Amino acid sequence: MSIFDGKTILISGGTGSFGKKFTNILLSEHNPKAVRILSRGELLQMEMRSQFTDSRIRFFIGDVRDEKRVSRAMHNADIVVHAAALKQVPACEYNPFEAILTNVIGSQNIINAAIDNGVEKVMAISTDKAVNPINLYGATKLCAEKLFIQGNAYSGDSDTSFSCTRYGNVVGSRGSVIPVFLEQAKNGKITITDSRMTRFWITLDQGVRFVMKSLEEMHGGEVFIPKIPSMNIMDLAKAIAPDCAIDYIGIRPGEKIHEALISADEALQTIDVGDKYVILPAHPWWSNSNWDKGRKVSDNFSYTSDQNDHWLSLYDLKGLINEC
Repeated sequence: MSIFDGKTILISGGTGSFGKKFTNILLSEHNPKAVRILSRGELLQMEMRSQFTDSRIRFFIGDVRDEKRVSRAMHNADIVVHAAALKQVPACEYNPFEAILTNVIGSQNIINAAIDNGVEKVMAISTDKAVNPINLYGATKLCAEKLFIQGNAYSGDSDTSFSCTRYGNVVGSRGSVIPVFLEQAKNGKITITDSRMTRFWITLDQGVRFVMKSLEEMHGGEVFIPKIPSMNIMDLAKAIAPDCAIDYIGIRPGEKIHEALISADEALQTIDVGDKYVILPAHPWWSNSNWDKGRKVSDNFSYTSDQNDHWLSLYDLKGLINEC
């Protein structure tokens, strides 16, 4: 049996790319009692309802900003995956109050509702942009991470545990660069901000399965980071549109040349566990004994997209594009 069998799982922001993939794997490879989708968009819920006809799925219209609605949706839930967020960097820069209400206050509401409803495990989906953030989106996700890790202190002696997963750009997800390049290529020209740009990349399937495995292994307070490849933006352009002209438009506000998944400051709490890194909680009242199998990284370690030892080749990138 898996930890999902016979359990009620709530996915906030469940109509997004992640939520739909997570739901598909849950229903096809596990045996949950129920899967609850909490999201704001009735149209997206209608589209998802037509895609999934399984009677175990429940759809809840609601916003993570509304704590009462979140709590009602979470009643008798066993596992919560918090994927709801405002994710577009320019949108968050232009609408900072809205980004904070959804990404920070919404996260606080998830934590409070989970503790009050006795949820067993809560996993927040974070991003590489939370590491040394230079834009508001990254800053709000850093705050969300801090809230979730400290949620273990708020839960006290209850059985509710909180952890986070943090990974890079998801190949082909809504708003990712592949769909943009494919559409631009129809007109013979693509736009690139900076030719030096590198990014971590992970497929949607890999991301979902990583979250599922992290839910199985979590004790509370960890940040889980998968070991994933990097790609260079120019290689991606060659893979998608080798014959197209390139318009260099300059780096956008809040955008980095390279991304980081683990900062040097976090190395003191980071262990290498084979296929992933785990940042352990720094608080002494949380036991880390169950992670003795991990090897501590060096004190000056950092995990950045430009210094990665695993890169996607042109061949790899073409394969990923064909899967999108």
